[in-house]
Amino acid sequence: MCTTMCHMRDPDWTPAQMSDQTGRVFVVTGANSGLGLSTTRALARKGARVILGVRDEAKGHRAVSAITAEQPDARLEVSHLDLADLDSVRAFADRLRSGDARPDVLINNAGIMAPPRTLSAQGHELQFATNHLGHFAITGLLLDLLAAGNEPRVVTVTSIDHRQGRLFHDDLTGEHKYSPKGFYNQSKFANAVFGWELHRRLTAADSPVRSLLAHPGYTATNLQTSSPEGMVKLLFGHLLAPLAQAPGRGSLPQLYAATAPGVEGGQFFGPRGIAELRGAPKPVRLAPAALDAGTGRLLWELSERLSGVRFPLPAA
Repeated sequence: MCTTMCHMRDPDWTPAQMSDQTGRVFVVTGANSGLGLSTTRALARKGARVILGVRDEAKGHRAVSAITAEQPDARLEVSHLDLADLDSVRAFADRLRSGDARPDVLINNAGIMAPPRTLSAQGHELQFATNHLGHFAITGLLLDLLAAGNEPRVVTVTSIDHRQGRLFHDDLTGEHKYSPKGFYNQSKFANAVFGWELHRRLTAADSPVRSLLAHPGYTATNLQTSSPEGMVKLLFGHLLAPLAQAPGRGSLPQLYAATAPGVEGGQFFGPRGIAELRGAPKPVRLAPAALDAGTGRLLWELSERLSGVRFPLPAA
């Protein structure tokens, strides 16, 4: 079990060092742009079959066209997935079950950042619904398929900002007090807590599935530039943009977590540069609050109740 700065055998790892992924199936959420698109492109280059879970299918097909223009033999499939709508999440899982693809790796990548207070189709705060609850649900719905996979893994993408987050468990929808960035931090904290709690439960169940975490550091994606929150868009989308790394670099931690041999369940990967903002991937530390067993149980119980998805795993 690895909770801190574990040894990494490839200190300057790039996708060129990724082993051949032919025969393996990856599900990538939010695969049509930013980190998800870079992740999909890198996996396709190594022979993986990738299912792109996307909210906008037209954008998903454009992403596929862009990749196949470079690599005509890429094995890519687009499937509608709106993580904010639990009915869409269930429909996505049902389509996957009825098809011939059996997933080996799920990369919980998609996210939104700092919108005005908005509720999802089921009445949940939109960032919590999209960034955490939808990923919790899709992981639970696919877990038995993953368990039968080849080197099965779940990679949940969080953020440096998880270290500033906490659970507003008595006001999850922000009805009484809402801050766009504060609720973004909550969703990223939830990603971190979920990834670690999933690791604990998979270990207790002696499951072959490994739960890993990653964060991209400071990466230039449309997450910041499309944010309707003025200060977020100004600061991260414009003023600090020259300091950001490209999505191809930001996706390295999640690619490493998803494909590198020898990684251990519970490991967390981020950039190795100053303040974990940029650079090649390395093991990094989760916030101590994200490791708290009580918080993990609380989030798990809330998530099962709100999503209606129960995992076939005992409490750790």
